[in-house]
Amino acid sequence: QVQLVESGGDLVQPGGSLRLSCAVSGFTFSNHVMGWVRQAPGKGLEWISDIDSGGDKTYYSDSVKGRFTISRDDAKNTLYLQMNSLKPEDTAVYYCAREMGCRYDYWGQGTQVTVSS
Repeated sequence: QVQLVESGGDLVQPGGSLRLSCAVSGFTFSNHVMGWVRQAPGKGLEWISDIDSGGDKTYYSDSVKGRFTISRDDAKNTLYLQMNSLKPEDTAVYYCAREMGCRYDYWGQGTQVTVSS
């Protein structure tokens, strides 16, 4: 049974940092491209970042490039998203997802990040 479980969401002040984690099970984590997607209140899904199966290649949306860093620990079956210089517009539910082909086929339940003073 495939499972993705996010954690690390919190309330943080503008300019602060958070690290999100996504613990996965039920498949060979190291074989898959993984990604993060977010959904702000009242808005649609927004792709944030991907990391390839080897962890060598990373990709970011323009909205987070230079502030967020995606990484993975294949030994721990865990995906991470380090978020720095957070802005109020980063407020959203953050989801990790497994990529299969050109789509995400499994998603976590999401973790809430709120950036507010």
